[in-house]
Amino acid sequence: MQSLSAAAESCLRACEIAEKLHLTQQTAQAWHAGLLTLESENEPELIDEPGRPAQPILVAPGEVPKRRLGTKAGLIALIHAIAHIEFNAINLAWDAVYRYRDLPSQFYSDWIQVAVEEAYHFQLLRERLNELGGDYGDFPAHNGLWDMAMRTSFDPLVRMALVPRVLEARGLDVTPRMIKRLRQAGDDNTTAVLEIILRDEIGHVAIGSHWFKYLCLQRGLDSERTFRELIAQYFTGQITGPFHYEARQKAGFSPAELHALETMNSFQAQPEHFAPDNPEC
Repeated sequence: MQSLSAAAESCLRACEIAEKLHLTQQTAQAWHAGLLTLESENEPELIDEPGRPAQPILVAPGEVPKRRLGTKAGLIALIHAIAHIEFNAINLAWDAVYRYRDLPSQFYSDWIQVAVEEAYHFQLLRERLNELGGDYGDFPAHNGLWDMAMRTSFDPLVRMALVPRVLEARGLDVTPRMIKRLRQAGDDNTTAVLEIILRDEIGHVAIGSHWFKYLCLQRGLDSERTFRELIAQYFTGQITGPFHYEARQKAGFSPAELHALETMNSFQAQPEHFAPDNPEC
């Protein structure tokens, strides 16, 4: 019987888009059919770079061109930026499955579900790009999400706090604003895709919240205090809002955490990952 970690590693290292999407579905099906074991003879390697296609070219966050929604070209670039986030999120989910060992079976089921849903999001966005005459890889992108994955690779508690609950949670704040603007512009097709993504991403952040709090409980840590401390340790600058309180509460943020995010002086919300006009600027 193949180990889940080996199957997840194959998903993570796959470079071609079609192969990564196929392996994601195949591995999820095998896991749910009971064909994969949590036992593994090998310790996880530090995978500095996950598998990705040759395009898009990766550049520094500040070098990604700004984009607006007022033109077709701007819309295509915006969708491309979100597609890149979703493609990265496939790798982030598989890295959590591959890297972190000796956790409850539900942890792996949850992140496999995330990988499948992120792959679905990517496919929806790529189809929309194709409808508009573009494709994934047409624009430069940055590697900020994976950079944070590497910084948090040593501890699942830190990963759960900072990737789902900080970087990916920014999408809960800005996606509703993008939906509103696209609906006002009459773009029902892109709006429909983003509504699916927002619905699922609330669940993904909630999964991160659940396992962050689970790990805090296992270690006898106060989750709200630990969350504040980790943000202060890993981020600098001022917080940027506004926050979508309803979405964040559904995703597992407590009122105290939301208040802390509003008042914290040592948090930078990484606007290069999610911003309504320029998700990757």
